[in-house]
This record gives sequence, C-alpha cells and structure tokens, in this order.
Amino acid sequence: MQTTRDELELLIRSRYPVLYFLTWEEGRAERLLRDLGATLSKKVYTWTVTRGFEGGLPGLSPSVLGDSGQQNTPLAALGAVSQSPERAVFVLKDFHAFFDRPEVVRALRDLVGTLKQSFKTLVILSPVLAIPRELEKDVTVIDLPLPDTAEISGILEAMLTTVRSDPRVQVNAGPELKERIVKAALGLSANEAENVFAKAIVHGRKLDEADLPLILAEKKQILRKMGTLEYYDLSDGIGEVGGLDELKRWLNARTAAFSERARAYGLPEPKGLLLLGVQGCGKSLTAKAIASLWKLPLLRLDVGALFGSFIGSSEENLRKAIRIAESLSPCVLWLDEIEKGFSGVAGGGASDAGTSARVFGGFLTWLQEKTKPVFVVATSNNIADLPPELLRKGRFDEIFFVDLPDAVERELIFKIHLQKKKRDPAKYDLKRLAAATEGFSGAEIEAAIIEGMYESFGANRDVSAADIEAAARGTVPLSKTSAESIAKLRAWAATRARSASHKKDSSGTLRAAGGGDGRA
Repeated sequence: MQTTRDELELLIRSRYPVLYFLTWEEGRAERLLRDLGATLSKKVYTWTVTRGFEGGLPGLSPSVLGDSGQQNTPLAALGAVSQSPERAVFVLKDFHAFFDRPEVVRALRDLVGTLKQSFKTLVILSPVLAIPRELEKDVTVIDLPLPDTAEISGILEAMLTTVRSDPRVQVNAGPELKERIVKAALGLSANEAENVFAKAIVHGRKLDEADLPLILAEKKQILRKMGTLEYYDLSDGIGEVGGLDELKRWLNARTAAFSERARAYGLPEPKGLLLLGVQGCGKSLTAKAIASLWKLPLLRLDVGALFGSFIGSSEENLRKAIRIAESLSPCVLWLDEIEKGFSGVAGGGASDAGTSARVFGGFLTWLQEKTKPVFVVATSNNIADLPPELLRKGRFDEIFFVDLPDAVERELIFKIHLQKKKRDPAKYDLKRLAAATEGFSGAEIEAAIIEGMYESFGANRDVSAADIEAAARGTVPLSKTSAESIAKLRAWAATRARSASHKKDSSGTLRAAGGGDGRA
C-alpha cells in the first residue's frame, strides 16, 4: 500500500509544480519533507510571513528579494522561488491566507509554468484547504494521515526511554499494557499523543493500568474540540436492547468479523447498517450495543456540525472526521437521524450553494469505496427524507426496519427497565403491563415507569403495576398521534427492508417488528 511519503516522492520526481500538504502537524510534515529531500538530494527551504525564508536562499541577489521591509511578503517569496537556481523543495507555511489577493493568485499561476520546466517543487503547508478556482488544475492536494499504531508506539517508546533515567518515575508498562495504551491514543496527532503520554506520566509519576482512563479522557476532550466527532464509552450491552432478535442474530454472527481469522477465511469486513424505524424503539441504543458487543471504539458523527461558514470548510470537516475514524479502525461510526443531517440534499443543495450535496457526495463515495474497517451505523426515523442514493446496494450491508414492540417484546422491555430502576421484575405482572401499553414504543414504556415512580414517590411508597398502568392510560402514544406516517413507513419497509424482529401477526404473515430500549 502506497504511503504518504511514497506519494510525495513520486509527485516530486514527476515534477508536479505545486503540492498542497494538508495537516495541522507542521513539525511532522517538515521532518517528512526533509527526510525526503535528503533521499532525493534536494534542499528544503521553509518560508513564513513572519520570518521569510529561514537562513535565506543561496544564489539570489538582494535585488531579487527586495529591500529588508519587503522580503517576507508573499510576492517576494514567489519571486525568490522563481529566480532560485537550486534544485529544491520550497515550503510556504499558511500561504492559503493570501489567496484572497488577485496579485498573489496571478503570481502563483505565472510560477507554475516555470516550476514545470525546472527541478523545483513548491509545497503549501497548511491545516486549512482553500484553493482558488484559478489554481484548482495546477495544485495537487495531499493529506498527512494521523499516526498509525507503529508511529504512536514509537512516540511512546521514545517517551519511556526519556523518563527511565528519572528515579522519581516508576514505569510498569509491559507489552500488553503498552499495546492498550497505544490503541487508546489512536486518533490523536503525534503532538497530542506525546502530550497525553507526558501528562499520564507526570500525573502519578508512573505509567500503569490506572493511566488508561486518563488517556481516554484526554482523547475525548481533543475530539470534542473538533465539534464533529464524539467518543463514547462502551456501557450499553446488547442485553439491554429489548426484542430485535433477528437483528441480534445478524450481529452475533459477525462478532469476529474484524479478526484475522475472518480474513483468512475469505470474509470481507462488514460495511455497516441502516436502522430505519419508529422513534423510541431502540435504534440509538442498538448502535451503542454493537460497539459493546464487538468490543470496538464507538464514535458519533454529528453531521450537522460538519457544515462550516467558509468555502471548502464543510468538505474539509468531513475529510478530517473520516481520517480520525479510519485511524481508530476497526471501530463503529454512528450517525444518528442521518436524514436531518443531509436534509439539504433533496433540493440539490440550492439553498447552500451545493455544499450539502458535495458533502453528501463525499460521504457516499467514502461509504462505497472505504478500505479501512469502519462499521457505519446510521439511524433514521423518516424514509421520505432519505436521499435515494443512500439506499443503493453496496452502501450498507443491510437495512433493518425497527417497528413498535409486540406484547412479548413489551414484557422484555418492562423487565429491562424495572431492573435498571432497581426493582425486581418478578414482583410485577408483566403480561398485564404489556397489555396496558399496546402501541407503545420502548421510550414511552420507560416514560410510563418513571411517571408511575414519581406518583408513588410522592405518596411515600414503592411503585406498583397500578401506578404504571395509570401513567400509561394518561399517555397518547406515537402510534396514535403519528399513525399515518408509521403506516407509510411500514408499507415502504415491507418490501425494501429486513425485519429487525422475527414474528407473525394475527393473520400469520411475517412482519417486521422491533424492540425498544427506552431511547430514540
């Protein structure tokens, strides 16, 4: 598989004139470029608007660079690159900030022809992708991926080597613990990993099992700053999902799907699931339970937060989120109520100059072509708002329909929630409660239990089945208030989706049905 270094080397040797190196990690990118320069026998010169070319450029007269007050300007930098006799790589940091100036864009376009006829390469190093339309055909974009397991492991080993000579620090990290620490740090940049390892060591003057939660907490904080991804702890198990026996069977069959044994058997990694169904019937908890069942990291992608106010920022936010998810692979990526995040696609993105359509297109392409084991779980309450392209074969492994729970499933849901509320389900008539909540979703069942508990708490006694029944009688379930939309959803799913539960209705016909967890 071609690495970023291999790709850069190939582009430089092929005389690509302008490369756009997209990364937040300047130091890591510079080290890579200098190492590559040494391999290709090329000097690497770095420019910033604050310092100009560090150390200057040999072979240029002062007249080329201009007077001392003008040497740091972007036009002077481009002029110096054009006139330099060196076979070199010229790195311009944060040069995107000057692309709103027509003279800078024109000067760079003029420079492209010169670079093609020389052994010089211009590299724009920036964390922000902002390419003027005039330069789109002349600039090649390269992403610097986040550090992989080997690189994170190297950072950890370098850190441990540094502190081992300090008598105040006790390091008790064996091979197994080191592997867990490295996995916990995946998804961080090299600088972030180095910082969090240092924090863990300073925190207790040691590095052991107790430092894992600290590393994960720091990782959550770093991901939270992105605004698009959220890291979830594995807490909800598959046993907390009521019903959905057919979906559970499908998931259990794929528990070892990301193992080397599955690859040796000839199986590909699962791509993902689309969970379509009635609100409050367990779709979101199922997404969490999948990660717990398979013991994989769980990331939630906030699709709405992808959209930024600057041109190109939305697409870059998606690319960044995908890079982090892939760096954590194998993992589960959860998109809740996906139809709301891509609501602008239905109108062709006319309301936002096509941004939503471009972001959606980028997501679909990745979903179809992704090679890293990222299992995507998307949930939806309204099929009418889903773009038809999302439902095409190959996007997801399966589409499951989650319907309202039947009587047997409602009994199971009552049992789960009563246990969560520290009550013994054996003391309650579950069949009676299930009969009293016909047409209720899992969320509505949980709400009835809580309402009944408030009533009994106010009367200074334990909650009874009668309290819960009374709360249920005072509730108008979604199956009545939204009967028409649920009927349409069932009609669509009857021939286009797979049943999340295996059961028959009164006529003996197999139908889709779902369990509930008490949450959407």
